Amino acid sequence: MKLEKEQLDLRDGITKEWIITNGIGGYSSSTVLGINTRKYHGLLVAPLTPPARRHVILSKVDESMEIEGKKYNLYSNICKDYISDGYKYLVSFDKEYMPIFTYQVGNVKVTKIICMEYGKNTVCILYKIQNEGEKAKFTVTPIVNFRDFHTMNTNHNFNIKQDIRGRKVKLQIDEYSNYPVYFHISEGKYIEHYNDIFRNMYYMEEEKRGFFPEENHAVPGSYEIEIEANEQREISFICSLEENIEEINVRTVINKEIIRINELMYKAGFIEKKTDITKISKEELENIEIKKYFLIAMDNFIVYRPSFGYYTVIAGYPWFLDWGRDALISFEGLLLMTKQYKKAQDILLTLTRDIKFGLVPNGYSGYDNRPLYNSVDSSLLLFEQVRKYIDYTSDYKFIEKNIYKKLKSIIENYKTGIDIDGNNIYMDKDGLISSGTEETQNTWMDAKYANHCFTPRNGKAVEVNSLWYNSLKIIEKLSKKFGDRKEAKEYEKMAEECKKSFEENFYNSKKKCLYDVLGDAKVRPNQLFSISLTYPIIEPNSDIAKEMILTVEKKLLNQYGLKTLAKGEKQYVDVYEGDSFRRDSSYHQGITWVWLLGLYYDALKNMKKFEKDKKNKEELNQKIIEFKAKTEKTFLKELKERGCIGSIGEIYDSKAPYLPKGAIAQAWSVAEVFRIIFGE
Repeated sequence: MKLEKEQLDLRDGITKEWIITNGIGGYSSSTVLGINTRKYHGLLVAPLTPPARRHVILSKVDESMEIEGKKYNLYSNICKDYISDGYKYLVSFDKEYMPIFTYQVGNVKVTKIICMEYGKNTVCILYKIQNEGEKAKFTVTPIVNFRDFHTMNTNHNFNIKQDIRGRKVKLQIDEYSNYPVYFHISEGKYIEHYNDIFRNMYYMEEEKRGFFPEENHAVPGSYEIEIEANEQREISFICSLEENIEEINVRTVINKEIIRINELMYKAGFIEKKTDITKISKEELENIEIKKYFLIAMDNFIVYRPSFGYYTVIAGYPWFLDWGRDALISFEGLLLMTKQYKKAQDILLTLTRDIKFGLVPNGYSGYDNRPLYNSVDSSLLLFEQVRKYIDYTSDYKFIEKNIYKKLKSIIENYKTGIDIDGNNIYMDKDGLISSGTEETQNTWMDAKYANHCFTPRNGKAVEVNSLWYNSLKIIEKLSKKFGDRKEAKEYEKMAEECKKSFEENFYNSKKKCLYDVLGDAKVRPNQLFSISLTYPIIEPNSDIAKEMILTVEKKLLNQYGLKTLAKGEKQYVDVYEGDSFRRDSSYHQGITWVWLLGLYYDALKNMKKFEKDKKNKEELNQKIIEFKAKTEKTFLKELKERGCIGSIGEIYDSKAPYLPKGAIAQAWSVAEVFRIIFGE
């Protein structure tokens, strides 16, 4: 995924970003020009209690080259009154395993590779310098901070204390920081700076989002390295919260990361270890490369929670932590299709360890690890993924030992009622699930500003009851498998009652689709849950299902996802922009979400599976083939050219040019697109 010089002008390059991660919730991210445009950008953003309490430590590193007495700045920064123009020397940006920047200044070529050490709060930079001219001097200047990544230091002057021991430097950023920061460079001389503050770095993306856009950073010093005439050199720079960084070999870190990803490729069965790349077809090689792109993108979201002893799933970067709902929707693509079954077990154990009154935590506080229970659907999504885990592994033993009793407790609590955190969940007399209030937001359409919910969807929601029926059928089958036949009969009876009430109440004959919530006729994509699950509550080959899919295709579907509300409905918005209130108010009111394509894909597959007419079945098969091809074409372009290079964003505007918005890299977006392209 290489961008050449003509794709790296200021206007275009500043909109393209990159991210790499360290497997414990930390990351390194910026734009392809090296210009930080968000408060979340930084070369070392480290979780102090992994994966939470992420702090910006190393904002960036600015390099310059002095040749024959003239200084050339390779770095680029934006303040409101100037833009430094080092990007003019940038001739290419490449991102496969990690970002690679190539600069050309006269006869000097500088290649900069950024890598994170897996499992550590450490970032490494390898500079490869090829000097084909006169003697030169290379300067490396780290720009540091120590603040929560959601906040900014606007008037902070810092009070840095430095312990300099040759090329290794220990920094205490200020009196408020209890964590020392370490620098080390493989060669060169460190020159300490005194009271050097980078003032008013400007973040254009934060201004767009309605936040104050400027902050200060500290510049503790610079490293200077002499480059002889006609010399080639490799120089490594490291910044870390680990003390023994002088022992780190940057080349080894880079090679280990490449080997780690390749091992995941082998384990997933995407390529055999003995494969001779030179003997496979161009088409097969391209297929392997595409799988590698997705595997690298998906790997960013699978992180280790030391306090749990299990793996978990980060919902999205840069600002999200691990969310139950997102983990479950991403589960098949991230873990099952890549054959990471042990990690899949970990995710299921993580999701079920803190179940309270039948509720799977929707997430954990980023500050005190407190479980959050504002979700009616996460617990029900769990059943579908347990079913898929069994489909892939046939590992009933793990489910019976660790998960089965918890699934039964979820059903029992939903049946009798749950009212923690205002969820107000209960099974009504008609067998349908009702949940929420006008003040709660416990479905995936959870936008809330202060105490105002934009899409409360309280009452009997279409996807909640589709998931409820599916969960009842799954627990019925598991109960039979594990010998609980009496309970299985009860679950079967509950499922039949739910299905009967659903069919009687949810069809909206006027709009030829399903009600989003009983009493709410807005056309939304949530109705697709009714025909996309393992046990669809609406028969996928029924006239209702066929009418529904046509309505969805006509009013909601576009190449980037499904709109969250049909155009023409009250409060419809098609561009995601503005301050927090404006963005939150539009989040689920017409903006396009990528992950919803997975629902549409599963709906088509179920329609094909249940279709009895041979001709109709073949037409559906062709439709699925064309949809998969279109999705691949669209999102390969996204991976390579727009938004976050090497990943897929959270949401898109719903009109041309369909700009990516929200989180720059989103787990369920990447996982569901991967599942569509490579699913059977």
